[in-house]
Amino acid sequence: MSTLQKTVTQKNLTPQQIVAALNKYIVGQDDAKRSVSIALRNRWRRMNADEEIRDEILPNNILLIGPTGVGKTEIARRLAKLAEAPFIKVEASKFTEVGYVGRDVESMIRDLTDIAIDMVKTEMRERVEEEAREIVEERILDILIPPVKKNQGDNNSSPGFDANSTDQDFNPQSASDKELNERTRKKFREKLRNGELDEREIEIEVQKSSRSPMMQVFGPQGGMEEMGINLQDMLGNMGGQKKTKRKVPIEEAREILLEEEAEKLIDHESAVQEGLERVQKQGIVFIDEIDKVAESSNNSKGGGGGGPDVSRQGVQRDMLPIVEGSNISTKHGMVKTDHMLFIGSGAFHVSKPSDLIPELQGRFPIRVELNSLTEEDFFDILTQPKNALTKQYQAMLKSEGVDIEFTEDALKEVASIAAQVNDRVENIGARRLHTILSSLLDELLFAVPDDISSGDITIDKDYVNKQLDDLVKDKDLSQYIL
Repeated sequence: MSTLQKTVTQKNLTPQQIVAALNKYIVGQDDAKRSVSIALRNRWRRMNADEEIRDEILPNNILLIGPTGVGKTEIARRLAKLAEAPFIKVEASKFTEVGYVGRDVESMIRDLTDIAIDMVKTEMRERVEEEAREIVEERILDILIPPVKKNQGDNNSSPGFDANSTDQDFNPQSASDKELNERTRKKFREKLRNGELDEREIEIEVQKSSRSPMMQVFGPQGGMEEMGINLQDMLGNMGGQKKTKRKVPIEEAREILLEEEAEKLIDHESAVQEGLERVQKQGIVFIDEIDKVAESSNNSKGGGGGGPDVSRQGVQRDMLPIVEGSNISTKHGMVKTDHMLFIGSGAFHVSKPSDLIPELQGRFPIRVELNSLTEEDFFDILTQPKNALTKQYQAMLKSEGVDIEFTEDALKEVASIAAQVNDRVENIGARRLHTILSSLLDELLFAVPDDISSGDITIDKDYVNKQLDDLVKDKDLSQYIL
């Protein structure tokens, strides 16, 4: 069993456990949570199925249908985080058909592959961090107290050592240079670990951060688009790695050198191979605004069949082989999309799912309609999730020494106002709460810490009505709110 399969086996959340985890961040939308939880569990089931049939089990892609701001993107993002899987969100409307200048649909797989490899490298860096820290410590000590070299002879002080320091008086008659050097390094190592030397500046040699210019190739086939061909890689680093010297505090030097040493310790070739395996077996692609590339029913009835609708259908046709399974060329090698999970999403206000080309419709067999948010949903969103907006504002103001509390009546009033504004203007779902709370707390956020530096503040219903009264009454004003 490969390392990846072991990881997948250990991350064996059941559908009910997945839904329970999603409930901590997302209010309502039970049908959508149920569908994605089954899709995620089916991955574990496939990885643990008999080898004879494992490759035949294909994922059931999902199409989420619902207005903006109801949780479509958040569900997909949280799902990927739970699975610790490579995840990318793309907007279908940003792609162009092959033959036009712009982003081709294959670029989403190339970007996802880069994300997967970066994930693996990050995990590898975490595993070697302790070893890298020890190496960095020695490098800093070598700068502060260089080790005694053979045939160095008797010296009044070691190079790099401060002879005026009271940490150790040099006496070549009482101890050898090597013994003295070791004792001095030991003392400085303790000071280093205790942070006593963090402010002292040292000169370190690091690799130049500036990279060669990136060259992007745009062509009619779009195959090389955004592959990020690095001229330095093309030339095979003919000039070698260039280094430069910098004088920085030890605290900063430690971080710079840690990144450099960890990079040396990880196996880049293994990281690429594991990343390729992970993206092919665990990758999740969230295609937002997929309804924007569907030809609306009105246009199809009119028989125009030209203009932007042709380009939209072209994007769908280019997307089809990727969703159903194909090989995509990346700078790291070929990537198969057969077992990636694709989640499509769209409001479908103007068009309908049936307006997508039939072949693409068939590749999203599971369709889930998400409900518009009610006033009660808004109240739950303000109170229940672990990352609720009210909790975010409380945490930010607490950092300034100010504690704020929201009464239940105040939050119910905020929920009511959000629902009213959504009804009267454009319905943007839970995103309305961001602007409502921002307007509600505007004066308070401006007053802290100049006028209010500490204390407890209670936000009640009267305060809400006072701050948001104009917003509710003035319809023209409300239209300027996103």
